[in-house]
Amino acid sequence: MKKLKPTESELEILQVLWQKGNATVREVHEVLSLHKDSGYTTTLKLMQIMYEKGLVVRNDQSKTHIYQPNVTKENTQQQLVGKMIHNLFGGSTTALVMQALGSNKPNLEELDAIQNLLNDLKKAE
Repeated sequence: MKKLKPTESELEILQVLWQKGNATVREVHEVLSLHKDSGYTTTLKLMQIMYEKGLVVRNDQSKTHIYQPNVTKENTQQQLVGKMIHNLFGGSTTALVMQALGSNKPNLEELDAIQNLLNDLKKAE
């Protein structure tokens, strides 16, 4: 499958759809309007563009179209992080991790999860 590159606004819409599973334009717009000043027609146009790009699918059997994500959150995260590692950190995963941990101090639970991941990676070698 061709790698799809969602814009920042498209990612905000995808976040709503990933959380809800499916939604109308109105439902997505209501969630977005809680933290962003944007018009309904802007949300509608973005979701139509996302449909054309293949980022979402829509059921148009009823008067109100129902949209669903056509890309998974995990694949999208993996694609965007890979691009970020390549473009911003010169391909260095270590530089990305060091920057992330230096910028936002993880809590104890997050540190345990990171340590478990590191342990699993060491075992796999």
